Order: sequence, then C-alpha cells, then structure tokens
Amino acid sequence: MLKNEDRGFSVLTHAVLALFSLACIIPIILLIISSFTSESTIITNGYSLFPEKFSLDAYRYLFERSSTILHAFSITIVVTIVGTTFMLLMTALTAYPLSNKKLVFRKGLNFYVVLTLLFNGGMIPTYLVYTQMLHLRNTVFALIIPGLLMNGFNVMIMKSYFTTSIPGEVLESAKVDGAGEFRIFARIVMPMSLPILATVGLFGGLAYWNDWYNGLLYLTKPTLFSLQNVLNRIILNIQYLSTTPINNGQIGLAVMPTQTVRMAIAVVAIVPVLIIYPFIQKYFVKGISLGAVKG
Repeated sequence: MLKNEDRGFSVLTHAVLALFSLACIIPIILLIISSFTSESTIITNGYSLFPEKFSLDAYRYLFERSSTILHAFSITIVVTIVGTTFMLLMTALTAYPLSNKKLVFRKGLNFYVVLTLLFNGGMIPTYLVYTQMLHLRNTVFALIIPGLLMNGFNVMIMKSYFTTSIPGEVLESAKVDGAGEFRIFARIVMPMSLPILATVGLFGGLAYWNDWYNGLLYLTKPTLFSLQNVLNRIILNIQYLSTTPINNGQIGLAVMPTQTVRMAIAVVAIVPVLIIYPFIQKYFVKGISLGAVKG
C-alpha cells in the first residue's frame, strides 16, 4: 500500500498532468467550435466555448472548393509518405556508420553533421541550387527533396540511439556468423530501432504535412500546390475579397466568413493528424518492446 506521502505526491502529479492536458485540449476544442460559429457572433462576442449561434458558412465556403482541396490532400499525402520514408532511410544510413567507433574520420564527420545545425547556405544560394542545378522548380520533387536532405538533429539522436541501445555483442555475434554490414543493418539494427524510427518519422511526417514554405518558393503551378499552400491561398483570397470595393460598395467583414474560415482551415489541416496519431502511437510501445534487450 502507498504511504500517505506517496499518495499525496501521486494525487498532486495527476492533478498537474490533468491541468497540462486541459491546456492542450481546450484550444483544440475552441478551434473546432469556432469553425462552426457564425461570423457575426465571433465579431460581436469574440471566441467562446458556448457560442450563441452556430453556422456552417465556413465549411460551405470550403466545400465550394472541395475539388481543389481534395487534389491538394492527395499531393500532401503522397509527399508525406514518400518524403518521410526516404528521409528515415537516409537518416539511418548516415547515423549507423557514425555510431561505429571504428569508422575512419568519425570525429570529423560528426563535427560536420553538428556544423549543419549551426550554419546553412542561406535562402538565395539554396534557391539557386534547387532551381538552377537540380531544376526542381514547378515539380512535385520541390516538395520532397529539400526535406529529404535530412536534419542534423535527427541524425545525432538516431546515432546516439544506435550507440547506447544496440548491444555491441549482438552485432559482433552477427559478424562471427558471417553477416555483412548491410545485412546487420537491415536484419538487426533496423528492427531493434523501431522506437527512434517512429519518433524521427513522426517529426519528419509532421514537417512534410505542415510544409508550405517550399511550395511558396519553388511552385507557381496551382495544380502542384500542397494542402497548406491551397489553404493559405484561400485565406489570402478571402482577405482580398473582404476589403475590395464591388459595385460602388464594399463586402463587409461580417459577410465574408474571414475568421470562421481560418478556424475551419485549421481544422481541415489538423484533423487527419489527430485521426492518424493514435494508430502511430502503438508503434512507439511496440518498438520499445521489440527493441528491449532480453535475457
């Protein structure tokens, strides 16, 4: 049985965690409710968890552009899956050799990876490389390749995992049995690294899903826009229409659902992630159990 002191600490811990959970959940609930609130109610009373009047105007506005949004969804899904898969593969192939203490020039290569966290070539040189040398402008690869060139932080945390969580005895026994480096990597290291692969994959997947900057720089064809680029363009169009005089009058802010559409756009962008995340979470637990050293 728990002592009174331990029981009190447990209750306090659960209370603090509950408050943190509410701090994370309430903004999402407010976001969803606001997307179903009428524009005039938000302008008059502000955002509320209990609005006076509900409305579907924001979603009707988006539904009129459903074909464009669905096309952007398909592009974003393909880019996220392909980009995350190859990013994980390249990150693991880079981190695994760096975790080998016998690698020649290991310290220099580690320093080079860390250096990329502190400095980069800048926007203009990067743009010129991707457009003039790699010719990625107005291609779907412009949404994949920039993120595919890894991240030094992901490489370092994956290297640390390989160093601390993959038993050296297992690798040595595999070498004694005649396994080569690529076979060891594919058959032993990768299956035992599911926790870190799931973690880095989640980071990379969210980065691809939420990316709009690459589309802004490298794409001018609307047919190649990702979901974030399309939603951003919808917001800009609404802002323009709500402030542009038409027929000697002006479209008022209350007529165009400017605020509620922003909320609806955010809901459209985050709901797929909220739906998929519970299914991804189980791979964390499964990966931890598979990656554990037994015996």
